Amino acid sequence: MVVLLGLMWFLMIRPQQRKMQQQRALLQALEPGQEVLTAGGIFGTITDVDIEEVVLQIAPDVEVRVDKRAIASVVEAEEVEDEPEEPAEEAVT
Repeated sequence: MVVLLGLMWFLMIRPQQRKMQQQRALLQALEPGQEVLTAGGIFGTITDVDIEEVVLQIAPDVEVRVDKRAIASVVEAEEVEDEPEEPAEEAVT
């Protein structure tokens, strides 16, 4: 019986605890400028972070308040190949 309980703990409970710990770490590391995906499937860029909620910009001039627990993941920015930037000219004073 003890072996069965130990096996159940390793196969079911422990992975769930790790997943919860990773989600807590993700929520604590949120900062403005990150692109995130909510549990409802909305992509947005964080503009402000509070203790229990974040403000997401989902379109130009459209911001929504979302509970932190609704953030499902941080979206990794895809590298876009742009033309090389030209150096800015220095201002003469």
